[in-house]
Amino acid sequence: MDSSFGALDAFAFVVFAVLILVGVIIIVTLGKLPGQLAHKWNHPQAGAINAMSWIGIATGGLLWPVAFIWAFTTPFGTKSPVGDGKQPGSAAESDVAATPLAILRKAPDKETRP
Repeated sequence: MDSSFGALDAFAFVVFAVLILVGVIIIVTLGKLPGQLAHKWNHPQAGAINAMSWIGIATGGLLWPVAFIWAFTTPFGTKSPVGDGKQPGSAAESDVAATPLAILRKAPDKETRP
C-alpha cells in the first residue's frame, strides 16, 4: 500500500481549503447583512437586528430570515427610516405636522349665550 502524499493529494487539499474559505466568507457576509442594512437605513432597533442575525446564523439559519425581514420593517410609532419623498413646503407646514391635533382645533370666534 502506497502512503505517499502526491501532487493530486496536494491539489485536492488546496481545493478543499478554498471551498472552506469561500463557505466561511459567504456565512460571514450573510450574517452581517441584516445588521448592515438596518444601520444604513438608521433603523431604531439596528443593534437587535444585528444580534438576531448572528444568532440566526449560529442556529443554522432558523432566525436569520426573521432578522432580514425585521431590517425592512418600521417599528410601530416611529417615523419611516427611509424618506417617503414628501418634503414639507415651508417651515409652517412642518410646524403644523408636529403640532398635536387638540391644539389645532380652532376656538369659537363668538361666545354663544342662551
